[in-house]
Amino acid sequence: MRQSASRRRVVITGTGVITPIGLSVSDFWSSLLAGRTGVDEITSFDASHLPTRIAAEVRGFNHLAYMPYRVGRRLDKFAQFGLAAGLQAVEEAKLDLDDDLVWRTGALLGSAYGPGQFIQTSTLAMAAGGPQKVPAYMAAAASNDSAAGALAMQLGLRGPSAAVSTACATGATCIGDAFRQIRHGYSDVMLAGGTDSTITPLDMVSASNTGALSRRNGDPSRASRPFDRDRDGFVMGAGAGVVVLEEAEFARRRGAPILAELAGYGATTDVHHPTAPDPTGTGARAAIRAALDDAELGPDDIDYVNAHGTSTVINDRLETAVLRSVFGDRATRIPISSIKSMTGHMIGAAGAVELIATARAAAEGVVPPTVNCDDPEDTGLNFVPHEPQEHRVRAAISNSFGFGGHNAVLVVRPWAH
Repeated sequence: MRQSASRRRVVITGTGVITPIGLSVSDFWSSLLAGRTGVDEITSFDASHLPTRIAAEVRGFNHLAYMPYRVGRRLDKFAQFGLAAGLQAVEEAKLDLDDDLVWRTGALLGSAYGPGQFIQTSTLAMAAGGPQKVPAYMAAAASNDSAAGALAMQLGLRGPSAAVSTACATGATCIGDAFRQIRHGYSDVMLAGGTDSTITPLDMVSASNTGALSRRNGDPSRASRPFDRDRDGFVMGAGAGVVVLEEAEFARRRGAPILAELAGYGATTDVHHPTAPDPTGTGARAAIRAALDDAELGPDDIDYVNAHGTSTVINDRLETAVLRSVFGDRATRIPISSIKSMTGHMIGAAGAVELIATARAAAEGVVPPTVNCDDPEDTGLNFVPHEPQEHRVRAAISNSFGFGGHNAVLVVRPWAH
């Protein structure tokens, strides 16, 4: 029976990542603080004929460390990433999913591009060899919900499971919706996040043809440069991020390791253009303010902004203007950084991985840098260039803005009883 509670507190007790700069949260966080980039020449296929030949690939990932062969062979790589990150998060949370708790635990794991590699491979196989070359399990595997379904199946979760897709805001949207699921008493525990594996010839060409990708092929480690005057586009990334969210009292009673509190969530839609953000910044600004209102905080309470910071000319300029509008004169005193400078743009996974980095920053009092920010377009703001900065964080926001005008903002703060 659903518990009646209008504002139950929600905490983060587990995190898991598969990223271009680390296949665990500890390695990922260490790489961020070291300013280590995952951007390099593409090695997973021959990209020599493409206009953009660089990306932030996931290297060294072995799905068999997380799932049986029979499971892995039926999953696209995006779903393998998501399942692996989810299992890491559950292990970190020390979550014992007994016969009762599984009914109060769900999974909300989304993707922007979904099983693109699986679909492309199967389409080419059918074209070359006929219908018999398409595997029977494609009916289930070739869908955006296959990652969420695989995670629920492997863990035996009986609560709600689903996949939500809001382009580049997907990970943040899934975490925000899961947060509300717990806050309003429908669940006690949720696994939430995003996952994508978009470094394929078709995905690279389609993104490049929009003019959104960097073509700094000769200098890949310096290609992703959010807020820098010399930026020329984002760098495609891949991977997954998943958090375990719990109702605070439930987590406290079981002695869970609490990383941070998820305090607020705001979401809006621009209704402007399929790929370009609203140049007035109205939707993004409204999402930030809605998240702050939801957390019962004001602009003066925020001590760090994990920016969407894609390294595209339009997005970075607009986000800078939005932050100045929301925070006023105080914007110059708030560290603002984009970890996409190191991870590339992990698309549907970006918001989840960035929320994890934001939570670590709040918990540890150190904010990760924006590498390659050599000549910031707005010299009045602190983009945390090159090196991490120690900074007391009472609360922080993580911004995610996606194609289709999707805006999602999350608020985290250090856990206090």
